[in-house]
Amino acid sequence: KNNIINIPVESNEVYITSFPSNMDDCEKIEISEDNVNQGKENIRPECFELLRVLGKGGYGKVFQVRKVAGAASGKIFAMKVLKKAMIVRNAKDTAHTKAERNILEEVKHPFIVDLIYAFQTGGKLYLILEYLSGGELFMQLEREGIFMEDTACFYLAEISMALGHLHQKGIIYRDLKPENIMLNNQGHVKLTDFGLCKESIHGGTVTHTFCGTIEYMAPEILMRSGHNRAVDWWSLGALMYDMLTGAPPFTGENRKKTIDKILKCKLNLPPYLTQEARDLLKRLLKRNASSRLGAGAGDATEVQAHPFFRHINWEELLARKVEAPFKPFLQSAEDVSQFDSKFTSQTPVDSPDDSTLSESANQAFLGFTYVAPSVLENVKEKFSFEPKIRSPRRFLGSPRTPVSPPTHPPAYWVQPVPVQTTGLPRHGQEARAFTHEPMTSSSS
Repeated sequence: KNNIINIPVESNEVYITSFPSNMDDCEKIEISEDNVNQGKENIRPECFELLRVLGKGGYGKVFQVRKVAGAASGKIFAMKVLKKAMIVRNAKDTAHTKAERNILEEVKHPFIVDLIYAFQTGGKLYLILEYLSGGELFMQLEREGIFMEDTACFYLAEISMALGHLHQKGIIYRDLKPENIMLNNQGHVKLTDFGLCKESIHGGTVTHTFCGTIEYMAPEILMRSGHNRAVDWWSLGALMYDMLTGAPPFTGENRKKTIDKILKCKLNLPPYLTQEARDLLKRLLKRNASSRLGAGAGDATEVQAHPFFRHINWEELLARKVEAPFKPFLQSAEDVSQFDSKFTSQTPVDSPDDSTLSESANQAFLGFTYVAPSVLENVKEKFSFEPKIRSPRRFLGSPRTPVSPPTHPPAYWVQPVPVQTTGLPRHGQEARAFTHEPMTSSSS
């Protein structure tokens, strides 16, 4: 109890740990240990000073923290704290938590959130992630109402590169929406929340898990006919439509009507859209997944070759040399102005770790501990500020009241706070992310 797992790695060998056999109705996920606890640093909760609360979920909290000991001392991070006792009640929650941590370790990309440390105590799991001070793209979209095409093009281009990188590694994302896209201090995109990802999807492999957020969900997921990475390109099309019109392409008064529209209704395109935007939307939002843009062998390169992106210099974009259309006004590295004051105004307290799990339950989290190699190489990354004052926009308020608030905060963030609204929200529909496994677990 309360001991940090420390596994020194002396070579480049890969250590594999699988789930205990009593989790039969859960997909088996291997944990890579090739970068676990390199060096001698012993990471524990006391290494971090709590600064602000960034979000809450039924399984834990997300804090803004400052590292006060060891490598990277003084640097600001986001710390996600999860209660083991809550997670182990459901085998699939345990699997999703492990898969999320696994993917965060494996995937390193300029447009995907960085996992810096992962460690555990007797009763809690800790994920230390880069602090993304620009907040959610969702909030920026709320302030603007809709984006101009050149603005949408910038964000969609960066997102397409992140999705392409995931697909190269056999990972499908499955929950692309404005709430899961964060911005760094320079306004560049970072994908977060990998709890609904599916690994090992290559070639003709398909999966059948019913998961995601309805308004952005591809028809083949709704039909449970089997899906692959092409679902992410449908979601990119739905996100593009949302950016350019103020709502996803298919919304209804309730979930059933929304699903019916996704499966049956004609795509309505506003007349103010350019021909390039209209054509890209039509190609991404094809109900036949095999004919959808990006479904072929070229994957992301097919999408990026479309004329809508003709002005993008992809090499400069990947190097983050292209200036973002929105750069957050930040006073310091600790600035939380882009986040919900309902959380940031609270006193940050990490409740005492007084849980005791059985040895078999703790086995589910074997191999969780991690230290990013970048910490050992260069921990003093410069944080520069060039504040840009933008013209004030009318704040529309969040329409994203979850139907059933998630119990588990995602990799970085939590769902927006439910608010009372009058009339229809911007999207005309409440949204939530959820997962529903089919009866046959082997198809998940």
